[in-house]
Parts: sequence; structure tokens; C-alpha cells
Amino acid sequence: MNGMASDELTSRHPSQSRRDALAGPGARRLAVVALVLAALNLRPAVTSLGPVLEEVRDSLAMSGTVAGLLTSIPAACFAVIGSTAPRLARRYGPSGAIAVGASVLTLGLALRPLVASTILFVALSTFALAGIAIANVLLPAVVKQRFPDRVGAMTGLYSMALNAGASSAAAVTVPVSEAFGGDWRLGLGVWAALAAAAVPTWLAVARRRDRAADPGADAPAQKAPAGARITRDPTAWALTAYFGLQASSAYIIIGWLAQMFRDAGLSAGAAGLLFSVTSLLGVPLSFLLSAVAGRLPNQSGIAAVMGVCGMAGYAGLWSAPASAPWLWAVLLGVANCSFPLALTMIGMRGRDGDTVARLSGFVQGFGYLLSIPGPVVVGALYQHSDGWRAPLLFVMVLTLLQIGAGLLAGRDRQIG
Repeated sequence: MNGMASDELTSRHPSQSRRDALAGPGARRLAVVALVLAALNLRPAVTSLGPVLEEVRDSLAMSGTVAGLLTSIPAACFAVIGSTAPRLARRYGPSGAIAVGASVLTLGLALRPLVASTILFVALSTFALAGIAIANVLLPAVVKQRFPDRVGAMTGLYSMALNAGASSAAAVTVPVSEAFGGDWRLGLGVWAALAAAAVPTWLAVARRRDRAADPGADAPAQKAPAGARITRDPTAWALTAYFGLQASSAYIIIGWLAQMFRDAGLSAGAAGLLFSVTSLLGVPLSFLLSAVAGRLPNQSGIAAVMGVCGMAGYAGLWSAPASAPWLWAVLLGVANCSFPLALTMIGMRGRDGDTVARLSGFVQGFGYLLSIPGPVVVGALYQHSDGWRAPLLFVMVLTLLQIGAGLLAGRDRQIG
């Protein structure tokens, strides 16, 4: 009996030597490669579509309403599917669940260019986004498990890769299409290859048994009470509000910034270039800000500074959009780095990988739902007020609320 009890204890609580092996240089290098590959795939399914949307609409006889629906699907899908990711992680382990998500993404990206039906195209786009939603939620948990001493730096690394993947897909899809005779299907389908490259890497990480890498994941069955604690925790709700408000601002910038500059008298080319600045700035800043934030017990100050940058950028667009457009774009690019800051805070607020997975699912699930109305309200105000002053006042109010939520979410608190 003592031997059996000892074996059971060993299976539930891995030895220090086993944990050391899982955290060894080889395992950590593999996890770094896997994180970067996953992050590169988190946005191309979305950002590759915009540059060829006109060709897709013409080919599939897609209405403007359906095209608009495509722009709102990501946030809804991230919210609904992302909330199921912690359950997948408990069944397959976080790394195994991400491998499943990468497989789903690969299949969706490979199949959607092959269909001739608008309904199937939308359905397969949603299928691909479901795979992304799983990784969105679980990557912070993997960082907490594999790199508990470097949460900020590793979150910054994969946030940087996320921005690089998003920018590359937006820039490369049209040239790839033109290289194949102007066929948009090949321009979109090529991103399935990048997604496929992530699958074997995450399967290899999963074979290292992530549950053993994080002893907290094998704690006795207290998951339901812990989940209840998250829903009652003020810091979790502050994080949710911060995540949702920053996502809403990001979608507003993605959807409307170029139009703001064009309405101010700038050319379409200049407006597009200014918008690209807001994305490209995220590549280096995501790493630097997350690395710094990860070294601080309190991130409230950083959240406030980034919010002030956003306020200044929106105020510039409100008062004199054409006078210093590069300054406004840079300020909004800095403010857009609230996303990696939010991910870093999720990783730092949870006590262990399992808690981070559940916290991430909660924050991103409700946060993305919260983000959906913002771009719609901005569009409605723009249409009915015949200008950008009313929409920008609305966005500045959202930014003030974001600063308040960031001050609360950034406090040195532990959840779970």
C-alpha cells in the first residue's frame, strides 16, 4: 500500500529532477520556437483578407453586408471559442490544445480559398478563427508554465511576432497573388503553410507533458471553486475591462484611421502608410514594453502612460488631423501596445499556469465581447454627424475608461 501511495504521489507531484528536465535548455528552446510560430499565425487569417477583399467579393458575389460581417467575426469568435480553451487545456494540456488549434487553423486556411460559396467561405473563415481563439487564450498559460521567471520578456517576444505576422500578411498577400497571375485564392491559401509549420512543433512541446512542467496544474480538483473566485475577483474584472477597451480602440484604429486621414485631405497612399506605422511600431515596442512590465510588480503607471498617448493622438486627430499626422500615428501606435501589456498582466496576476489559462479565458472571452460595439458606434456617429469630432470624442471617453481600468488591473495582486 505504501508503495502504491508513493507511486500515486509521484504521478501527481513530479519530482524536482523531472521538472528540471522539462525546464532544461532544450525544452525551453523548443518552447520559444513554438511560441513564435504560434504568434506569427495569430493574425494572418484576418489581415490577409483585407487587401484582396474586393477580388473575393467579385469572385463569390459577396454582398457588402456579408463583407461587413467578416470584419466583426474575429472578435465574436475570439470571445465565444476562447472561453472554451481552458476546458480543452484541462483535457489535452495547454500545448496539446494549441496543437489542436493550429491544426484547425491550417485546415480552415487551406480550404476557404477553394470554395465557390459565400456561406462556405464565411464558415471556413470562422473555423480558422476558432483555432486562433484557442491559442489566444492559452499562450499566456504556456508562458507562465514554461517561463515563470520571464513572463514579461516572453510575452513581449510572442507579441512582437504577432505584430510581425499581422503586418507581413497585410503587405505580402497581394504580391503573392500577383506572382500567381493575380489569383487571390493562392494569395490567401499560402498562409495555411505557415499555420501547418506550427503543428509539429506544438505536438513536440505537448509530448514534454506540460502538466508535469507546472505542478500547480496537477493540484487536487479545486477547479470549479477557483473559477468562481475569478468571477468574483475585482482585479479580474478590471483586467477584463482593460482588455476589452484596448481591443475596441485597436479595432477602431484598424477600421477607421486611414479614413480619418483621407477625410483630412491626405492621399490614400499617405493614409495607408500612416496606418501601417501604428502596426509596425508594435513590433519592437511590444517586446520592450512587456519586458519592462514583467520586471515591475505594478504595471498601473505603464497603463496610464500608454492611455495618455492614446488620448493625445485622438485629440490631435480631433483638433488638427493634417497638421502633424505622423505624430498622431506614432502616439496611436504606442497606445496600441496596450494589447501586449494586457497579456503580460494576465500572466503576472495568475498564481500558476492553470489559473492563468482560466483567467485568460475569462478576460479574453468577456473582453472581446465588450470590444464589439465600439467600432460600430464610431461608424454610426460618423455617418450621422457628418464628421469625425463626435466619433473621436466617443473614443476619448473610452480611452479615459481604459486608463481607469488599467490603474486597477495593474496593481500588484494575485488571482487564484
